[in-house]
Amino acid sequence: MTRIGTGAVVTCVLLGLWQALVTFAGLPPFILPGPLRVAGALWDNAALIGWHAAVTFTEVIAGLILGAILGAATALHMATSPFARHFLRPVLVLTQALPVFALAPILTLWLGYGIGSKILMAVLIIYFPVASAFYDGLMGTPRGWLDLAKSMQATPRQVLWRVRMPAALPSLASGLRLAAVYAPIGAIIGEWVGASQGLGYLMLLANGRAKIDLMFAALAVLAVLTLILHRVVGAGCDRLTARIT
Repeated sequence: MTRIGTGAVVTCVLLGLWQALVTFAGLPPFILPGPLRVAGALWDNAALIGWHAAVTFTEVIAGLILGAILGAATALHMATSPFARHFLRPVLVLTQALPVFALAPILTLWLGYGIGSKILMAVLIIYFPVASAFYDGLMGTPRGWLDLAKSMQATPRQVLWRVRMPAALPSLASGLRLAAVYAPIGAIIGEWVGASQGLGYLMLLANGRAKIDLMFAALAVLAVLTLILHRVVGAGCDRLTARIT
């Protein structure tokens, strides 16, 4: 409750400063609309924004699930196979060396303007954080735990599933928390490059028609969705790590 109260106070202060800036600086609505105007646009276009938000949220959730599964599987493979470790680590670095904006037009060309290219964009942008964090956790298992498992004659599979994976769960949780924030970025970038639905498409459409209040309303909804997703993923990770420990 304290966190909620603090967040509400900070939000109210920021909104007040925003409204004061618009009022006293005399900024026109097509440059920076006030929060009241944005709230009005959100109310008047609730159905439209809700439809596009549902599309973006679907892309984000699908990308988050697929990216987390792919990243965790890659980390497990690298931790158990020296050959995979030498082969896949450069691939992980390469996924971050190529700018996401550069890949978006190519993926849109290959996969079209549907949600497939947006999901893949989200997967690419969260694949590295999940795989890297989980791999570091698997390779950073306390030496005493491994020695204890060896003294008890545990098999390599048992060591992996009973010792190394539980020890690496906090690292995996950190990667998933980052992924929950990064996934919407990939989906929105894909919608900006080429789409016919989604919050990114709606923001571009509103900007092209000089409906800046609608653009800010869509941006606010995106921010709220991202915060909710981060909180839900974080709560799930906390429960998982608490149960293991």
